[in-house]
Amino acid sequence: MNKYEAEFSNLVRSFRKKHMGKGPSKISTTFCKNWVICEMEGNLSPVEKFIATADEGKQMLRAARTEMVKDMYRKNHPIEMEDFLQCKFLDLYVDIDIEKDYGISIFVFDENLEDKFSKKL
Repeated sequence: MNKYEAEFSNLVRSFRKKHMGKGPSKISTTFCKNWVICEMEGNLSPVEKFIATADEGKQMLRAARTEMVKDMYRKNHPIEMEDFLQCKFLDLYVDIDIEKDYGISIFVFDENLEDKFSKKL
């Protein structure tokens, strides 16, 4: 992970903490073409971990975590990320494995970030 990817990880953690009350404990970020891929561990709160002990709870948490995160970015446009990357945020794809407490978010931007930031190293 280069310094730009590390800084993007910090922006994701800060954004989630601000809008959800808790950010992931570990984030690994990779720029791939116009995608920013964030692998995240330690997403769930203690209450969510308790809810996940029931099968219905796992299903409910997965649906809530994926849809609520996407909705959060729709309602709170990630201006800080756009300012940092100097390009426009287009879309977000999200999934989480509740049992492993491992999530992935793929941010889509309007420029090839892999080319843009690999040249600055």
